[in-house]
Amino acid sequence: MQADNTADGVLAPSGKGAADENFPVGSILIARRLRPHVARFYAFARGTDDIADAPHLTPEEKVVRLDACGAALRGEAAGPEMALRLRESLAETGVPVKHPLDLLVAFRQDAVKGRYADWADLMDYCAHSADPVGAYLLDLHGEDASAKPASNALCTVLQVVNHLQDLKDDLRTLDRCYLPQDWLAEEGAVTEDVLADAASPALRRVIDRMLAECAPMLDAADRLPPLLKSRRLAAEARVICVLARRLAGRLSRQDPIAGRVKLSKLDFAVAALRGLSVLLNPLRGLS
Repeated sequence: MQADNTADGVLAPSGKGAADENFPVGSILIARRLRPHVARFYAFARGTDDIADAPHLTPEEKVVRLDACGAALRGEAAGPEMALRLRESLAETGVPVKHPLDLLVAFRQDAVKGRYADWADLMDYCAHSADPVGAYLLDLHGEDASAKPASNALCTVLQVVNHLQDLKDDLRTLDRCYLPQDWLAEEGAVTEDVLADAASPALRRVIDRMLAECAPMLDAADRLPPLLKSRRLAAEARVICVLARRLAGRLSRQDPIAGRVKLSKLDFAVAALRGLSVLLNPLRGLS
């Protein structure tokens, strides 16, 4: 994504794009007519996340720029192109503006907050940083609200496992740590343990506690594809469910402090086959 120098240079792009993500972003499984709208939503999410992570901006400057994006989304002021284009998309599709505005709540939090007191504190963050992405896709496809709890579970799991992948980088580059501080204290660990060459036994126990909390959410997420009317979206959801479960499994067996834990080509191949099975034989693929 290129920098947008309008609106007083509101953007602070990282250069990341969909190809840098672990999980499909508007993949070919999404209906062709909807992909441009997904791309606009993703560009907004990526761009505003980049603002929150920009190392050269003060927390106050980040909040000002994020507020400008929100004002543009609501039609209250001119703003960066990414916000204006998403506003046009939302008007065209009838998707509520609430979803990108919820993302801004999380990114403002990222701008000023670097530690999370407990699991509930982290879950509240995920409800704004991750769940709106799934909610947007559901509304874009005209899905029933009954699918939202399962969608929220999947999005929250994705956020947590991504945090675990990026523990060292987040602390080193952003002074940000998403590990529950009370669990660190209970296990005899401290935030700075994340910067060691390998996870200490105490830190490993905190990581395992987080993965244990993810287990029932993974089970809830597996119920999402059968709830969806769109077979294409159901296939996309199945792919992401498989990848999330496989990444959580890798994190339980490997040390994210010793090195980045990544999905393999085999993981992606298995997930793609499961998604394809939904398209070709939905009853088989959703079992």
